[in-house]
Amino acid sequence: MPYVIAEYIWIDADGGYRSKTKVVHNKESVTVADLPNWNYDGSSTGQAPGEDSEVIIKPRAIYPDPFRGGNNVLVITDTYRPADDEPLPTNTRNPAAKIFENKPEEEPWFGIEQEYTMFKDGAPLGWPKSKAASGFGPTITIGYPAPQGPYYCSAGADVAFGREIVEEHLDYVLKAGINCSGINAEVMPGQWEYQVGPCVGIDAGDQLVVSRYILVRVAEKYGVTISFDPKPIPGDWNGAGCHTNFSTASMRDPKNTDAFETIIKPMMEKLGAKHAEHIAAYGEGNEKRLTGAHETASIEKFSWGVADRGCSVRVGNETAKRGYGYFEDRRPASNMDPYVVTSMIYNTCVVE
Repeated sequence: MPYVIAEYIWIDADGGYRSKTKVVHNKESVTVADLPNWNYDGSSTGQAPGEDSEVIIKPRAIYPDPFRGGNNVLVITDTYRPADDEPLPTNTRNPAAKIFENKPEEEPWFGIEQEYTMFKDGAPLGWPKSKAASGFGPTITIGYPAPQGPYYCSAGADVAFGREIVEEHLDYVLKAGINCSGINAEVMPGQWEYQVGPCVGIDAGDQLVVSRYILVRVAEKYGVTISFDPKPIPGDWNGAGCHTNFSTASMRDPKNTDAFETIIKPMMEKLGAKHAEHIAAYGEGNEKRLTGAHETASIEKFSWGVADRGCSVRVGNETAKRGYGYFEDRRPASNMDPYVVTSMIYNTCVVE
């Protein structure tokens, strides 16, 4: 008897990734329309009280399952209350999808640069391990690796740590149909980046969520924890961001050589006017990262510039020279909610 294994994925109250497995019998393959709504115990994920704990999950997108192979699928779902079918407060996909329904002719593209740090035994990969006992406060790692410099885009066992996880993750996201465009080691040892995009509208959030889920599953096999903390190690070490590149059909049209002056620059004004609102939604703990040092702008003030990685928003040299293209919002933290960030950029720059 044929069957398909569908792994339903959702986001919990803390932005973590949960999943459960449904076996769909009498099917050789499935589409989103073939998959029923399901439910889970929301009291165990911080999303419902114990006396009324059921949460409904609705399938929204499917991807080939790189772990099980075959015709099995990973399923992106979002969360609803059973009583009135209203989205949970933690369901950020629902309002984002509504925003992206506006001005579809603009076809918003996003390219997201996801940084993350790998931890094992209480320390980032490549760092000295601590055997201190916890119980009266956080365990402090004693000792540091050599200063930043040799780790970015590095090769070699003394400077590149966790490559087997990174390569396996790349292989799996590509098998899952994620539009991953690259990977690289980052400035701090144990820190890496991968890029997802270009993706259109809501698909950017879906693909980043699936890619993060696959990452934590791959790392699980190696006993490694993935941290999306924007400043996992205090001091003179780079934080972790999630730079978000954005363009619309009007911005990137080669025939529109005055787009930089007439579209992109006015967008900078709009983003500047809503800087505080964006910062508040761009990730928890971002104030530890956006200090004006380590290739960041100060969290206190909006700035933009051409080819300036010390600005809030960077416009590439090629875009400024040609007159059309995209910009990079460098403010989002590595733990940002991609549905919130992508829809907010689109809403501020295009819809409003």
